[in-house]
Amino acid sequence: MSKRPDGRAADALRPVTIEVGVAKFAEGSARITCGDTVVLCLATVEDKVPRFLEGKDQGWITSEYAMLPRSTPQRSQRESLAGRPGGRTFEIQRLVGRALRAAMDLKALGARSVTIDCEVLQADGGTRTAAITGGWVALAHALREVAPKAVKRNVAAVSAGIVDGELVLDLPYAEDSRAEADVNVVATSDGELVEVQGTAEGRPFTRAEFDRVLDLSLAGIAKLIEAQRAALEA
Repeated sequence: MSKRPDGRAADALRPVTIEVGVAKFAEGSARITCGDTVVLCLATVEDKVPRFLEGKDQGWITSEYAMLPRSTPQRSQRESLAGRPGGRTFEIQRLVGRALRAAMDLKALGARSVTIDCEVLQADGGTRTAAITGGWVALAHALREVAPKAVKRNVAAVSAGIVDGELVLDLPYAEDSRAEADVNVVATSDGELVEVQGTAEGRPFTRAEFDRVLDLSLAGIAKLIEAQRAALEA
């Protein structure tokens, strides 16, 4: 496989670092770095559930997502000043919540809610996949003593796509912005798919190419899950 601008092979992840317990007050926390993308994930555990779950003896996992104004090369306005989060923000935080619930036995969680706040400190592509991967670590960290049996499996996410006709894994912004196809894949440690978001930008892609994207993504996710486990063990 040919080398990419940052020197990686086409099937290589960006360097990944996950630090656990980085916040004093949150029940669980993790800071994940994927290349130049950095996301801080904070987990808050509360002994209450949304109204639609009252009396059902099960818990809930939800997420919020935000990008700092200078997480990108040009400063962006805080969405709180604009009055409400934008459509992209809503989409991502719902994705993160769905992905993390796939890791859980909500009955074993009991009548508790966990909110995962994902704060993008620096963005260079793959912020939603980093939020999912780091968010799972913060979630598991928060529940390590409260309800450890509620966490049934790992969940992680990565992007893959076609750039200059070649299939590549874990796209930074320089590749993502010119990709012919871009796919975000969320999967469990059992190898089961949670969500797949794919878009053809330059040209439609074939079923055979899509199957190769999935294979490459699942191999990358397996490595991310190894990093999650190592971070929690440390």
